Amino acid sequence: MMQFRIATLVASLYFCLTAHAEVIAFEVLQSVPAFEGRSFGSVGPYVKITARATIAVDPADPRNAVIADIDKAPRNARGLVEAIADVVLLRPADPLRGNGTLLIDVPNRGTKLAPQGFDDVAQPAASEANKATDAGIGFTQTQGFSIAWIGWQADIPSLPNQLALKAPVLAGVTGAARDEFVFDHMRTPVTATLSWPIADASSLVVTVRAKWDAPREKPAGLAIRATGAQTVEITRPATGFDAAALYEVTYVARDPVLLGLGFAATRDVTSFLRRNGTEANPLAAGGRSTVQRAIGFGVSQSGRFLRDFLYLGFNEDLAGGLIFDGLMPHIAGGRRIASNYRFGLNGRNPRHPQDPAWQADLFPFTYPTLFDPLTGRRDGLMLRCRLNSTCPKVIQTDSEHEWWASRASLLVTDLAGNHIDLPPDVRAYMIAGTPHYSEPAAIVRTAPSMALPVNPMHAGPPLRALLTAMQSWITTGVEPPASRVPMRAHGTLVEAADAVPRNIPGLPYVGIYTGASFTNTAVFPPKVLGVYPVFVPRADSDGMALAGIRMLPLMVPRATYTGWNPRAPGYGAGALFPLQGATVPFASTLAERDASGDPRPSLAERYADNAAYVAAVEKAALQMVAERLLLPQDAERAIELAKQDKLSRLN
Repeated sequence: MMQFRIATLVASLYFCLTAHAEVIAFEVLQSVPAFEGRSFGSVGPYVKITARATIAVDPADPRNAVIADIDKAPRNARGLVEAIADVVLLRPADPLRGNGTLLIDVPNRGTKLAPQGFDDVAQPAASEANKATDAGIGFTQTQGFSIAWIGWQADIPSLPNQLALKAPVLAGVTGAARDEFVFDHMRTPVTATLSWPIADASSLVVTVRAKWDAPREKPAGLAIRATGAQTVEITRPATGFDAAALYEVTYVARDPVLLGLGFAATRDVTSFLRRNGTEANPLAAGGRSTVQRAIGFGVSQSGRFLRDFLYLGFNEDLAGGLIFDGLMPHIAGGRRIASNYRFGLNGRNPRHPQDPAWQADLFPFTYPTLFDPLTGRRDGLMLRCRLNSTCPKVIQTDSEHEWWASRASLLVTDLAGNHIDLPPDVRAYMIAGTPHYSEPAAIVRTAPSMALPVNPMHAGPPLRALLTAMQSWITTGVEPPASRVPMRAHGTLVEAADAVPRNIPGLPYVGIYTGASFTNTAVFPPKVLGVYPVFVPRADSDGMALAGIRMLPLMVPRATYTGWNPRAPGYGAGALFPLQGATVPFASTLAERDASGDPRPSLAERYADNAAYVAAVEKAALQMVAERLLLPQDAERAIELAKQDKLSRLN
């Protein structure tokens, strides 16, 4: 009966919504209690709503015309281009008990990551919200946020716990495409999945090289054949290349999907949720939406999506209003996303041995408008929103890894490598000593492909503090803490060769980092036309970054934590391993460090006993709380972990 009532409501609302919004239908598929009815302080219990939103986009509207190939997309009877987005909502059961802020967690490859970042929930619980424990520490719920996930990625399928966008296919359109693969094993033959369907199997070409700037080779034994519409089998050469060799496949692709509609889906569904007061909106009550403001949060791929969302002008809705009051791209570095292109690559995330100049890595890299001497252009991520007063407040957070692998230094330098100041409505923070991403409760581990033990540092505590700061910024005008990043002006952002001490045993530093270049992709092989200066964080005598937000394991250390980890011999030694950092423990005693020649003071020299260690953690935690980089409840939790001798393991 409930499903019938919902379907009837959708049918009756379909035509009235078309006249007022780009969301022409919002179909609620399920509405159930979340977290087994667990209650969160004064906010109370939550409801989980699963839905589908149909958008209809006018290609003639200048705000939509920026979408690549929208003029070639099939249209409905009204001349509009339609797409269907998966939507999941979490809201207080009594929506009037919420804090009035809608947190849009832009899915990463269809996956929800805000629960991991803010609530310390591990997968798959982060995607389900069924059991009471699926809320983790329940930070976002206790604060009263409504949270929405909107499918935007049209090149993945819609599956349980994987949100996607069903967008038009440009059937019959063909064009050149290329993919790169690093397998990190020596098996042959090996199957690989291409980004797009193959139009002509005879067009398949494969080359191999040790890394992206080495010559492409076609040695004896290297071969490729199609095994399906989008899969190939690569036979690898018997000798000459290790497990991390770079295989590049070029081919003629067909049937591109209108990927750029993902930006419109995020814009239009968010606008609907925050402004539509009808019964069609699950966040409405009393004839108006309970949403007063919205924050956009994205991790890695979806953080890059948000930077492009801002750059392309999608923070303006179709009535000229703001979509996001605050934007929080996390671990995006100086990169954007290759979505708004024919045969684009939403999932493209180049590793260090790979080509660093794909469409995701183009100028502009930062928020203020700068002149690029290589392209002759003036541009910036906020250029468009400045013209129509739709710029959000921005807090960009990056792991330290992004400063080694995702050219994050271009956030705070011009294109000649000189220091620049960020605009007053932008903050940037490097979370020192962290890998690209680590789940809550990760532990130190080893892997044969990495030279050093893997860094388990989770960035949850500073993310919670900065979400709190963003909420205050957009509600009361209280500004967040000053940016905490390495800077050329402070001497903490330096050339890679000078960044890290080379006298620490077990820390094989060789000055490796991912560069940035301007490349002509209209020719093949792509031709590098120039390079941009890229810098990395300067380390202290322990080998850890001096600048940024130094979490408690760095302020009161028991090991060296880095944002980089070299590849091991046999796996492309001399390059960065993707996404990972490293952990190198301190010696226990003076005698032990003398025996190894380790210049870093031992644990016994740093802390007389565990009580001294706990006292140091308490002092550092109070300092971070005073600086608004750590919440009091996280400080208490960290002190308790220190007393249990677990802080260095669980952060």
